[in-house]
Amino acid sequence: MLTLYITRHGETEWNIQKKMQGWQDSELTDSGIKNAIYLGNSLKKTSIDAVYSSPSIRTQKTAELIIGDRNIPIINDANLREINMGVWEGETQSYIQENYPEEFNSFWNAPQNYNPVGGETFFDTLERVREVLNRINSEHDSGNVLIVTHSVVIKCLISIFKNSPIEKLWDPPYIHDTSLTVVEVHENEYKVILEGDISHKEVVS
Repeated sequence: MLTLYITRHGETEWNIQKKMQGWQDSELTDSGIKNAIYLGNSLKKTSIDAVYSSPSIRTQKTAELIIGDRNIPIINDANLREINMGVWEGETQSYIQENYPEEFNSFWNAPQNYNPVGGETFFDTLERVREVLNRINSEHDSGNVLIVTHSVVIKCLISIFKNSPIEKLWDPPYIHDTSLTVVEVHENEYKVILEGDISHKEVVS
């Protein structure tokens, strides 16, 4: 049996500034670094066969912090990148809401109707997420695989696992930084064991 351990990158500077990142990047905060280490500690007794990561710097660093001193290959896959937000990237949510009110509302409240300004639709992102999931399933028929990626990508993965429509993409739970979702794969069928768990963040160093 194949088990997927799926997490979002640690908190970044743009996260706390409420800036949209997409394919652009910003550094992990001290909190983001600590939470990635905490998650790594919570997974120390779990044998990880491979790590698939978005090529973004924030996910790469998160993957390295989770792995720690374990010798596990990190495989970069561009299909794990966050949704491309076009001209919104690097802008604050308040600026976007003021200047692109219709698109901003659709992004958060009606993702099926979202028309990006130079970026990707949720349907575009869903299709490439499906591709990377197929790749992982073809390369691993058993064992444990860690996936380090982004919030929209994780929501797309969950929509595939649950066979739910894009309209329900933002249904709870919220995907916090370094939250953990665990999914068992049984002959191309998915069973969500854990979703958006942040219990490791309560660990005190």
